[in-house]
Amino acid sequence: MRVLLKATLDTEKSNEVIRSGKMADLMQETLDHIKPEAAYFGTIDGRRTALLFFDMQDSSQMPPIGEPFFMELNAEVDVCPIMNGEDLAKGLSQLG
Repeated sequence: MRVLLKATLDTEKSNEVIRSGKMADLMQETLDHIKPEAAYFGTIDGRRTALLFFDMQDSSQMPPIGEPFFMELNAEVDVCPIMNGEDLAKGLSQLG
């Protein structure tokens, strides 16, 4: 299932990780593990945010995917199913 992971980073903790020089490696390790089809980074509501779009095969993947954000960055993490245009068209075709 295609999902969106939104990680909103704790400012104080992410500042610490950036100052230590570990942020780039942490993000690269995370991306290598998750293998998102798209990854975007910016600010939402004034906080550093990562948006990762990827295929989750099983809900048991949630801990190894989310925990690095929780443990290393004190992030708030949301994961929700999403659709692309083809998925939406397929779903809509099943209505009435």
